Amino acid sequence: MRRLTVIAATALFAGCALAQDFNDRPPNAAGQTPAFENQTRASAIRAQALNQTVMAEGLEHPWGMAQLPDGGWLVTERPGRLRMVSRDGTLSAPIAGLPQVDARGQGGLLDVIVDDDFARTRRLWVSFSQRLPDNGTATAVATGTLSADGTRIEDARTIWQQTPWPSTKHYGSRLVLDGQGGLFVTTGERGGPRSRQEAQNVANTIGTVVRIDPLTGAPMGAGIAGGLPEIWSYGHRNVQGAALSLDGTLWTVEHGPRGGDELNRPLPGRNYGWPDVSYGVEYSGQTIPGGLTQKEGIEQPVYYWDPVIAPGGMVFYDGDMFPDWRGDLLIAGLQSGSLVQLKLSHGRVTAEARPAPGLGRVRDVAVAQDGAVVVLTDFDNGQMIRLTPAAP
Repeated sequence: MRRLTVIAATALFAGCALAQDFNDRPPNAAGQTPAFENQTRASAIRAQALNQTVMAEGLEHPWGMAQLPDGGWLVTERPGRLRMVSRDGTLSAPIAGLPQVDARGQGGLLDVIVDDDFARTRRLWVSFSQRLPDNGTATAVATGTLSADGTRIEDARTIWQQTPWPSTKHYGSRLVLDGQGGLFVTTGERGGPRSRQEAQNVANTIGTVVRIDPLTGAPMGAGIAGGLPEIWSYGHRNVQGAALSLDGTLWTVEHGPRGGDELNRPLPGRNYGWPDVSYGVEYSGQTIPGGLTQKEGIEQPVYYWDPVIAPGGMVFYDGDMFPDWRGDLLIAGLQSGSLVQLKLSHGRVTAEARPAPGLGRVRDVAVAQDGAVVVLTDFDNGQMIRLTPAAP
């Protein structure tokens, strides 16, 4: 496997020119006012210079990844393939045994996670888009076990399915084991003027975060009156990033329209506003009907971006390789073409940086066992890239 190492950015470039650029561009939604200090455009800080090492390439639109106890990785490709990347960068043949995936539009094989006790159970979960007999589609979650030789998923079964909708857009979807016996699944509102309204309807799971039993799919949601029992929170647009903070709290990041990407800390039973409240505008530039950024009974985002970063996966840094990053939030940026790093204090953002500029469409980010940061780039010839501190 060919390896390539480069210096991603000098501290001067990352700390000055790039910082000034991402905070100085005018917003798409002119005239909006944040609800509190540092809700958007927090102080730009110098990004640490990084080395980039290509771990694997030739991945077709990789979407999610999970590290295994032996140091290898499972990586999903959106067309419907699950691959293993060994410690030396060898890319396996597609792993057999997955459920049928509908890869039309924005769909496909999406996230993958493994059991905390994978070395014993070999259990994993995948999320994917599923085509149904009535031509509707849905975000779905399946679980199974990885065979001893790593070539197939055994006893795979679908344990949960989103309320179907006739669309091939906005599936979500990230998976997070909550450490309390539940599995969080993020979804999208399926992208369209009709489906977006369903994000306010708790009788379905359009535009929601749900919580289920990871083995059976049984609902473990917030118990919203009149709502489906698996719903944890609602009023979301397209949640493609989710992670637990170091204290075990769920955080999510979702795509806004033109502007208005949101970082949220979803609380049980709460409404996060879409489409009634947004810090963005329509793709046409027109105001979203209502034009509201605040409304009684609607939770405010912890942070929002306008212009957008187009967020992918996210992770809270908990390694040793970047001691100054501990507890920082790292978000994959498709539109930003970089990582997005947020400094946090008492549940609020205090500063933002853009490490590793020029990566292109960053779809997912993870922290390796040794503390390195690993990213996936979303291209026809996508790469898995290891990021480590550059020499001062």
